[in-house]
Amino acid sequence: MTITAVLVDDEPKALAILKNKIERFCSNIVIIGETQDPNEAIALIERKKPQLVFLDIAMPQMSGFDMLTKFSNPQFEVIFVTAFDEYAIDAINYCAIGYLLKPVDNQSLIATVIKAAQNIEDKSALSKNKLLIQNLGVQTFQKKKIVVPTHDGLEFVEISNIIFCEGTEGYTKIHFLNLKTILSSYSIGHFVKLLSNQDFYLIHKSYLINLNHIEKYLNEGYVVLTNNHKLPISRNRRSDFIDNIKN
Repeated sequence: MTITAVLVDDEPKALAILKNKIERFCSNIVIIGETQDPNEAIALIERKKPQLVFLDIAMPQMSGFDMLTKFSNPQFEVIFVTAFDEYAIDAINYCAIGYLLKPVDNQSLIATVIKAAQNIEDKSALSKNKLLIQNLGVQTFQKKKIVVPTHDGLEFVEISNIIFCEGTEGYTKIHFLNLKTILSSYSIGHFVKLLSNQDFYLIHKSYLINLNHIEKYLNEGYVVLTNNHKLPISRNRRSDFIDNIKN
């Protein structure tokens, strides 16, 4: 069974990797469109009417959940591509909608596509999509945890427990309330996109802070966070930062 598909992910590298894996391991999938822009994706899907959409959840302009709500009758099968926690996965599974956890595993991709093909044959996408939108809500998934890729595997971390992320030589060191730190194999740019709607602010090219953990702003251009972390704010970001915390 040949299946037409559209890929949506705001990260060019992630989009290219997913496309390559689909072409290598899922010969029944014909990619008829791809985009990094969720608004463009809506028009693309409405125009080309794919049977299957691979949809990133964490996009800064519009989340994958928000994008799904823009369709009055979303009859395409959805496979969410997510860096979120088991809460999101359980909620997606509750509606029998597929997901892939980043970084995408080859065997998981194959198994999820097989499941999607069966769902397409059963013509059950509309009811499942509506159930996800109406009964579970589109915001609750993004407020609990994220999955952080490390050298050892994947760590599930509470967003509220993150004090700040520190970029270092292409990696990201994440500092937590309990004084624990973990080193992620992803750059700080990944976390800027992932946490852009979660009260995080990039005060410096190397520091992404949780605004809920600010204790003091110092006039010489520093911010003091929980656990007495004192971090510099870039000169060109200070004015915007002050406006941001005032509002």
